[in-house]
Amino acid sequence: MTTTSATALPHEASPSALVGLFTQVRALTLALADPLSDADATVQSMDDASPAKWHLAHTSWFFETFVLRDYVPDYRAFDPDFHFLFNSYYEAEGARHARPHRGLLTRPSLDHIRAYREHVDAAMMDAMPSLGQEALALVELGLNHEQQHQELLLTDILHLFAQNPLYPAIWPAEPQPVVDAQPLEWITGPVGQVEIGHAGDGFAFDCEGPRHAVLLTPYALASRPVTNGEWAAFIADGGYTQSRHWLADGWAWVQANGIGAPLYWTKDADGHWQQFGLDGLRSVDPAAPVCHISLYEADAYAAWAGARLPTEAEWEAIAMMHNPLGGNQLDTAGAVRPRADASEALFGNVWQWTGSAYRPYPGFKPAEGAVGEYNGKFMSGQFVLRGSSCATPRGSVRPSYRTFFYPHQRWQFTGLRLARDL
Repeated sequence: MTTTSATALPHEASPSALVGLFTQVRALTLALADPLSDADATVQSMDDASPAKWHLAHTSWFFETFVLRDYVPDYRAFDPDFHFLFNSYYEAEGARHARPHRGLLTRPSLDHIRAYREHVDAAMMDAMPSLGQEALALVELGLNHEQQHQELLLTDILHLFAQNPLYPAIWPAEPQPVVDAQPLEWITGPVGQVEIGHAGDGFAFDCEGPRHAVLLTPYALASRPVTNGEWAAFIADGGYTQSRHWLADGWAWVQANGIGAPLYWTKDADGHWQQFGLDGLRSVDPAAPVCHISLYEADAYAAWAGARLPTEAEWEAIAMMHNPLGGNQLDTAGAVRPRADASEALFGNVWQWTGSAYRPYPGFKPAEGAVGEYNGKFMSGQFVLRGSSCATPRGSVRPSYRTFFYPHQRWQFTGLRLARDL
């Protein structure tokens, strides 16, 4: 199979810039996994999550499959069996190991996967200076793909360790200083005909375009996300025990799964809320943004608060006036948790649910070849989140960036920012 185009909006990638980014991204992935034992890296805590070992291998599989195999004639695969083991969902690449069974791969070992990464890295560093623009576009796509997996790696480790009754900390850290929540204010957004979608020369995934016009009526976004303290008030007021604020599907989900608080919240012996994170079990910080909530929960809270979820067009229209590099985002390996002292930034801390279904923009066409499966085929039954989180690698998002999950999913760093009509 020869790939003809990357699933990104067209622009020219610089070989020298990509070499530097490649080194940086690949090193951060290894650093994030460094505290893990082979057992830690092998186990799969649920079907939606993947073992750390699989993330390390799949991100290498991407470069080996779409760049080295197709654009470097003398490249020799590290292990032919890896093509089957570490394909994620690319139907055009043939059969693959079933996703729910990734945690059964006790072999290859974590060290062997690290050796695989070294093999791929060496071949990529040799090849990049002489690659043409078509191949370089795939390198850039692969790096942005790996940055997505860095966040998935962290969220999947968190979910795995939350199943351990000892609540082990991956990166122990001192508690953040207690601060008061910022007062909630309202940011008025642009109205009338507004253009959204990626524009410019930088990288963007294909689902971020084409740029197009939308019509916005008067609205405002909250100046900060909903806090843990505000969420605790929702719980105390019967938010999870009264159906009137819930979508029918959401209420059925609450009832079927016994949901009564955000994921990773638990009560101590004295009845105080605690929250598990990558730095262990800590008291819930009332001023920090609430995190690990589903679309169903976000929508119910918004109804309870007399507000609503923003549309993704409303969110982006305001985001174009904000710095996507700001806020609490991932810079290095270490404790990752939403922080109250960074809650005013539009980006960072928590991904923000919108009320918009994840569907194609007008004129969207997926790329040819296997990489065309990257985004387009998932545009069904999911909802868009905007912004970034404390686990998002800084510099990897834009105002037009769209991520998406099913309405019941909440193991990611997901929160909400309210909207209202004016």
